[in-house]
Amino acid sequence: MGLREFVSDAWSWLNYKPMMTTSTGLPHRALAPAARPGWLPPDAARRLAAYKILAAYDSNQAGELAVLTGNEAGGERREFGDAAAFVNTTLAHLLGRAQQIVAPGAEHAGDEEPTPEAVAAAEVQQRLRDWAEKELLPLRMQAAERKAVLLGDAVYLLAWDPEKARVRLRTLDPGFYFPVLDEDADPGDYPSKVHLAWEIPEAPARGTKARVRRITYELGPISAATRSTGAGRRDLVADGSGGWLLELGDVVHPETGRIERTYPWAERPSAVTCYLTDAEWELDDLRLGQQLDDLPMEKARFKTRTDGEVLDRLDLRIDFLPIVHLTNSVSDGEHFGQSALAPVMQALDELAESDTDSARASATTGAPIIGLAGVRTEVDRVTGRPRPLAVEPGTVFQLGDGGRMDVLDTSGQLAELRARVEEMRERAAVNARLPAVSLGTADPARVPSGYALQLSLGPLDSLVESMRLARAHKYALLLRFVQRLHQAGQAEGWPAGPATPVRLVFGPHTPTDRSAVLDEVVRAVGAAVLSLETGVRMLQESGYPIDDAHAEIDRIAAGKVSDTATGPVTSHPAGKSPASAS
Repeated sequence: MGLREFVSDAWSWLNYKPMMTTSTGLPHRALAPAARPGWLPPDAARRLAAYKILAAYDSNQAGELAVLTGNEAGGERREFGDAAAFVNTTLAHLLGRAQQIVAPGAEHAGDEEPTPEAVAAAEVQQRLRDWAEKELLPLRMQAAERKAVLLGDAVYLLAWDPEKARVRLRTLDPGFYFPVLDEDADPGDYPSKVHLAWEIPEAPARGTKARVRRITYELGPISAATRSTGAGRRDLVADGSGGWLLELGDVVHPETGRIERTYPWAERPSAVTCYLTDAEWELDDLRLGQQLDDLPMEKARFKTRTDGEVLDRLDLRIDFLPIVHLTNSVSDGEHFGQSALAPVMQALDELAESDTDSARASATTGAPIIGLAGVRTEVDRVTGRPRPLAVEPGTVFQLGDGGRMDVLDTSGQLAELRARVEEMRERAAVNARLPAVSLGTADPARVPSGYALQLSLGPLDSLVESMRLARAHKYALLLRFVQRLHQAGQAEGWPAGPATPVRLVFGPHTPTDRSAVLDEVVRAVGAAVLSLETGVRMLQESGYPIDDAHAEIDRIAAGKVSDTATGPVTSHPAGKSPASAS
């Protein structure tokens, strides 16, 4: 394997691959060919190599990657999408049938005398749902969550768009994400500085050299010497002390010179703001040892916005980084998450090898090797050697005395190899906590009972609960940032004040018996064991097309009042009016 020392980190489950750790201690050059100039942080090399290996498994290119790293036998590797099937199945159960933005307390806004808090929560909930519909949040979640399930990490980037007057949401490849982590800080703490960086290859046709682009978001003290932006405008006034320019609303303490600012969502002034820097460097301008966090600023070429603003420590007038890093697993002393394929990587390799051997055996079974004795073969006049015999359906061989034909039968080996393939597939599913019923490979007729089916889904339930737990806080943070950016942009309908706690609720990940739930609700509500509101919510969660529980309750109440006003409905014989029936 070429290991010089025992390596244990978030990606040590890939140490069994020689391409992951070479004799130099770094991954193979084919896994990060653009990272050799030196700007890439050393601690990011293994992470990016793991991302590339996982992406190769997902796209059935693991064999191709093995050939690039020196394993010529990898070219014969047969891959049939087992890794992608595991990822897609895990993603489907994680997200459920639908996702919904919920503000606690908003359900009481339809009461006869709702509290101001309930009304405010309902308004924020509706505004966020409208924003999610415009920004195609479910679609972007699909893209980000698939990266998180496959690679272990995903990144959301938020930005205020003054033209559309709303917050824009982007999903980024986690390979572009480079947080600057404090050694003394808790790995679960949010970093105060994040780089988004990638390498741009040279383009001789355009006359451009290879370069690296770095976008930096950094929290720092408010400075009067920097430019700022808020909702796409600059409101600058002189403070009368000889050239300093301050934003409207900023306060300078004469004794300390400290500048404070009261943000729309904060109750107390803050001395911190977020700075944005967007620049490029040519690789030829970088010296050995100059890494991502200390690139020479004197050789940087800064980007400019459409309005001509230079993106060099631009004050965004927010006190947080508009970046949300999503992890697939619950953090355990690591900032980055773990892929859903991590426990089954070696099983996937064994499965691919068994598939390859099975394909070879099926070739000799379908077109068997035949040995002939006592037959005269035709001789090639040029080479003087016997010509090979062609075996086709209907071929007849004339055998001499004592001649015979022997056929190599490999059907037994083929059956064993196919059994081995199924065994490895089942073992991989067990280790990935994806039971056969979730993968669609179980025969429903062979399930003894619904209780047995529920027990078989136990590992999947624990897997989904763990993955959703790792995401609960991150999505609450994202929705809080959306509220704050709308307040900073002074968007219509977003008043100042603390952000309302909002969470993202995932739908059920397993099928539900809707008719059984309906019978249970009818009996429980009729017996006054459950309230009508709870019953309607149970129907809503089981998949009934109920958008608003309170509106549905109002329609039910209106129907009861209408029936009471018109009196009981009396049936009459067919074709007769009430008068004729009497």
